Amino acid sequence: MHRLTLLILPAIAALVAIAAPLRAADWPSRPVTVVVPFAAGGNTDMMARLGAQHLSAKLGQTFVVENRPSAGGALGTGMVAAAAPDGYTILFAASSMITLTPQKLSFNPEQQLVPITNVGTGTQMIAIKRELPVKTLPELIAYAKANPGKLNFTVAGTQNISHLAPVLLFARAGIDLVMVPSKGGPQAVSDVMSGQVDLYFGNSSELLPHIDSDRIRLIAVGTAQRLATAPDIPSVSETLPGARREAGHGDDSDRFRNWL
Repeated sequence: MHRLTLLILPAIAALVAIAAPLRAADWPSRPVTVVVPFAAGGNTDMMARLGAQHLSAKLGQTFVVENRPSAGGALGTGMVAAAAPDGYTILFAASSMITLTPQKLSFNPEQQLVPITNVGTGTQMIAIKRELPVKTLPELIAYAKANPGKLNFTVAGTQNISHLAPVLLFARAGIDLVMVPSKGGPQAVSDVMSGQVDLYFGNSSELLPHIDSDRIRLIAVGTAQRLATAPDIPSVSETLPGARREAGHGDDSDRFRNWL
């Protein structure tokens, strides 16, 4: 797999990485720290806690989740990279934290982290506040074109898929929105529901529970086809043919299309 594919393909798939390959046959013989470079309560955090609970029960040792949110996930990722290479500090993050980390770092994720497994994949959805005078993605694009720079969008941290996916979408659609970063997915959803921001392109696991809310409207999914769990919500590609934003891994590189 070439580097360009690695930069965009993994999407929001949860990825576990450790500081170095495990060496002890009796691992784990003491508690393991699971570092999540996101705020508590978000999609990856919930997956990490479920995984930690499962591993604790299966291996008979405590797996403790520790949240270290920061821009681009650099703080948590750097903490794991600097940890002793003994397998007792694990990074549980969106794969974008490894493949899309900023260029200027005090560590080298490719050399200091070893991927273990892809834990899960997910999709993204576009949510807008109900007060906007639009109900569909085509209407949103038309409204944004008529009001350049007047709409804003929030992201669950910067320099990650939550940041790049909407930027690519807006570029493809030819619209201009102002970015308002949030500390994580839960806050991003809350900011849209409270009307503080206009749009959030976030994890479906965070947004689907609000499908019937009178404060938020789900207008599109990033998959190639509509979701079976939400068949009435169109896919982005129905408006922008060829544009799709979904998780993928391994030999599924054709599942992600370069929107630009």
